[in-house]
Amino acid sequence: MASGIRLQSVRKFFGANEVIKGIDLEIEPGEFVVLVGPSGCGKSTLLNMIAGLETVSEGHVQIGGKTVDNVPPRDRDIAMVFQSYALYPTKTVRENITFGMQTRGISKTDQRMAVDEFSRLLQIDHYLDRKPGQLSGGQRQRVAMGRALVRKPEVFLFDEPLSNLDAKLRIEMRTEIKKLHQRLGKTVVYVTHDQIEAMTLATRIAVMDNGHIRQFADPATVYEDPVDLFVAGFMGSPPMNMVPGRLRRLDTGLAVDAGNDGEDPVRFPLPADKAADIDAPDGHAVVLGLRPETIFAAGTELPGPNRFVFERPVEVVEPTGPDTMIVFQIAGIDMIARVRPEDAREIGAAFRFEVDMGKAKVFDADTGLGM
Repeated sequence: MASGIRLQSVRKFFGANEVIKGIDLEIEPGEFVVLVGPSGCGKSTLLNMIAGLETVSEGHVQIGGKTVDNVPPRDRDIAMVFQSYALYPTKTVRENITFGMQTRGISKTDQRMAVDEFSRLLQIDHYLDRKPGQLSGGQRQRVAMGRALVRKPEVFLFDEPLSNLDAKLRIEMRTEIKKLHQRLGKTVVYVTHDQIEAMTLATRIAVMDNGHIRQFADPATVYEDPVDLFVAGFMGSPPMNMVPGRLRRLDTGLAVDAGNDGEDPVRFPLPADKAADIDAPDGHAVVLGLRPETIFAAGTELPGPNRFVFERPVEVVEPTGPDTMIVFQIAGIDMIARVRPEDAREIGAAFRFEVDMGKAKVFDADTGLGM
């Protein structure tokens, strides 16, 4: 059975520098939680404190209901997979996988059974007598995972395990890791700066910034209902379009005049259900957030409620294969629409955009929080 993890008011200081700033986090048994955020936000430090590789300056770490603040890594029932593989170059794949088992005095029969089981699972059974230098990056990462799996821990910790792989291998290994979690059902904490990895792997995502967790929720919630401007801008590729504006309370309902003061704004009407949640006066400074995929060529999608049509000239056209990105401007700010390739127009052409305002987000310009 998998173990849960609980962090209680965890802080970490390096000298006078506080890098983890009072984090509370509860991970359920069997969850796949991804810590994501920009470089230097504290995600690897937090993972290392769970592993016992870094001490906790304040607060407590619990694994499986037991406080492990002073428990060494080898006694925490965890296994860790690093970015650098950390394989012994002079040992074979089999020897790399069984090395930890040998030091713990596990019988050769049990070692052989574990190697057979997990080498087949990871599709490295044909490479057991090779040295790491004879393997590709993806194969070496599988060996590192095999070494972790044979320990049969309750918790797996991954620290950017795919960052050294090329794009195609990253996608393949992402799928393998997801399959592995579905099959074993163990608790996983996974660190990455790649928000696509976070979205595809996680049952829940913890978005970190400057030693804090900004939002902890399932991938759909983090993407569709970001708690603040940081999460909205970090999650998504391309990121959410964000344009400053002001609330307008009209006889017809609530709208956002998107554009800087003194410039001709585009007035985006807000759906009644969104307007009902916003308690702010007329003229209040806001930021309107629109995902690129919610903006498309007018008339090309099935009709729906809360649609708004506006026109802007095309600034840049960026074909990506299945989609084409159209860059346009509102009040001098670049915005991106994701359209079908056949709907693209040449640069400078007037383009009629349609936006699904039911998926719009409004943020308070002063606090950055969603409204």
